[in-house]
Amino acid sequence: MKATPVGALAIALALLASTAIAHTEPPASAAIAAAVADPGRPATDRFRDGRRKPAETLAFAGVHSGESVAELIPGNGYYSRLLSKAVGPNGHLYTLPFTEPRVAASRAIAADPNYKNVTLVAGLPGALGLPDKFDLVWTTQNYHDIRAGRAQLNKAVFDALKPGGTYFIVDHAARPGAGDGVLLSLHRIDEDVVKKEVLAAGFVLDGEGEFLRNPKDDRSKMVFDRELNRDTDQFVLRFKKPADPKVNP
Repeated sequence: MKATPVGALAIALALLASTAIAHTEPPASAAIAAAVADPGRPATDRFRDGRRKPAETLAFAGVHSGESVAELIPGNGYYSRLLSKAVGPNGHLYTLPFTEPRVAASRAIAADPNYKNVTLVAGLPGALGLPDKFDLVWTTQNYHDIRAGRAQLNKAVFDALKPGGTYFIVDHAARPGAGDGVLLSLHRIDEDVVKKEVLAAGFVLDGEGEFLRNPKDDRSKMVFDRELNRDTDQFVLRFKKPADPKVNP
């Protein structure tokens, strides 16, 4: 019997649902929930959860237990603590603050016995100096801080990832066509520029999250503007390093 349009739609939805179930990893969800609920997180971090939506962000990036993760420019460590707990004792987090002034925060987390799976790496954007291949390279709200050498950075990230690995970028959105001048003046970047640069390094775009979007932000103010209060329009981009057919036939 030929399927009716409604029947065909129902079948398609069922297949999508079954695919989603097949790719759901309950341990990852449990690990993420536990990381966000960790009572040891600083109060300032928990205060920012409403804006940063850490559970949704970690889940969209595909973070799960046992992963090897490199975090670029971790700032005050908001996501460092979450990633450390989410990957668990069988995973590892390497933080690379580069030359940012908040390197002391990364150093303190790496020295904290509550985060034994965190290692501070004194790498540079063009030469990360990482000891192994990674499942995930992560940077949030800081890609715009690389004002020179982003092509070298993206190539270094590509080389640092395992085949099929993820390059995850969240940043404050600039208006379309905004040039590099807004990197410093507004602490924003045009997401189309990010896509173009990362794709040029050999990545494929695997997903775009809409959960940090804020249509009320006209993207003309500096992210630290008191009126804006960091409630910016942010893009969420998940890139993949293509799987090597010799490794993953």
